Amino acid sequence: MTPAHALRAVAGQFGIEALYGFGGRAAEAWSFVEGRGAFDAAHPSDLDLAALPAIGRKWDATDRVALVDALERVFAARRVDLVVLSEAPALLALAAVSGELLYVRDRHQEAEYQLYVLRRAGDLAPFERERREHLL
Repeated sequence: MTPAHALRAVAGQFGIEALYGFGGRAAEAWSFVEGRGAFDAAHPSDLDLAALPAIGRKWDATDRVALVDALERVFAARRVDLVVLSEAPALLALAAVSGELLYVRDRHQEAEYQLYVLRRAGDLAPFERERREHLL
């Protein structure tokens, strides 16, 4: 089974609308899913993934552990750090959707979700700039 097929099966099992890779290993994950390269299972860094659950889908702790386990199997990763986008702060969600799109069920719905995240983050941008200025 190809990585793309394995992700599709995991997405179907857990009700995932979209899955993004972000952070330092996002490009490697995308290349692996697209069949263009290998995923280095021995790499010491974790893999940062963000999942958008289907509307009305809630993952309890047991679901989240099972989902992370399934994703770690697909990528043969030492550790997957999972962000649930429906619960993520605006700027973390922005970082995630700015990464690599690894799986999508409905491209139109995913594009609308990206616009929603961009609007949410844009609304907070002035406050984030001010917060950073105070920190420095």
